[in-house]
Amino acid sequence: MRQRYQYGSLMKQSRQKGEAQWELRFYVEGKRRAVTVASVKEYPTEALLRRSAKMQALLLQINSGGHIGGTVDPSFGAVIGRYEQQEMPQRYSTSKSYQSYLSNHIKPRWENITLSDVKPMAVEDWLNGLSLAPKTKGHIRGLMHLIFDCAIRWELADKNPMELVRVKGGVQRLERPAVLTAKQFTRMLAVIREPYRTMVLLAGCLGLRVSEIMALQWADFDFKNRTILVQRSIVHGRVGSVKTESSRDLVPISPRLLEILVRYQAKCYPTPEGWLFANPVTGRPYHQEEVQKRHIVRAAKEVGITERVGWHTFRHSYRSWLDTGGASIGLQKELMRHASIQTTMNVYGRAMTADKRKANTNVVEMVLKTPPKESKSVQRKSA
Repeated sequence: MRQRYQYGSLMKQSRQKGEAQWELRFYVEGKRRAVTVASVKEYPTEALLRRSAKMQALLLQINSGGHIGGTVDPSFGAVIGRYEQQEMPQRYSTSKSYQSYLSNHIKPRWENITLSDVKPMAVEDWLNGLSLAPKTKGHIRGLMHLIFDCAIRWELADKNPMELVRVKGGVQRLERPAVLTAKQFTRMLAVIREPYRTMVLLAGCLGLRVSEIMALQWADFDFKNRTILVQRSIVHGRVGSVKTESSRDLVPISPRLLEILVRYQAKCYPTPEGWLFANPVTGRPYHQEEVQKRHIVRAAKEVGITERVGWHTFRHSYRSWLDTGGASIGLQKELMRHASIQTTMNVYGRAMTADKRKANTNVVEMVLKTPPKESKSVQRKSA
């Protein structure tokens, strides 16, 4: 006999001291139980509370007390609620993206649909009808796949319907990423003032992600052994972990780049935390979006680059320059610190080998072959 999924009844309960609370009443083995869920101030209406991740996760917990094995069929929203409560990634940028997909797309369509009624063809038709880029649709499909994997682990489903969902062009880019030549990069450096020039220099010479560059502290540098330990990131002012475990690694610094960093250290804005790129107004790292808009995009236009240039352009360019410099695929993967090649990285080893240093130095020498002179306009701004 199919077990009925309980949604319980919600009642407002006043308190002699403190705020009024929502109380959920439900049954366990034929006996009525009650539990306080949240304050009425936090959720003024029952509808708001019903849609909350807190409520959905609680209902899933209540209903998982009996024999699961296909007898309990919660709403997809209940599974999402438990995912938000227990499985949501801690990294700020990732969780922000996931919450956006859930709130703007997945929940409005699938929140009240029972888990067993989320069918591959219906999801595929829905995704194809969204006015979004194929890659974004692919990300939404991927998140739903991840949530269904959790449902299987929680014994609420025995298969993942997202395995059969296909998104046309979901793994393809609508636009090829721009890749700069070393000469183009050098010309851009000449028209960018500090501290933004050193930010861009690190992006081009080391291939670091901008979130990693903004989060650098002087304590991360080992000048004696010429290395940087990339171990944190910062997005929208929030400090967190790096993108993947593979991203946390030592990166070599060539002697010439080391000299530039030592000179920059002597004149950068000092902070107790030792940030490399602290805004003098706030004492906190600069926001990457503003630097891109006000300095990188402007510099690209000034030197006649017609392609759209952003922070990730430098990472793509670094990868191209490694190839031009003769670095093997294994070394390129190590220096890029990609999570998807963990096995290859283990085979080649994570030591700071001579080949690894040579490959990185080739890029720096290529970029800094002709030391750029600051333009007169930049000199005036710096003054």
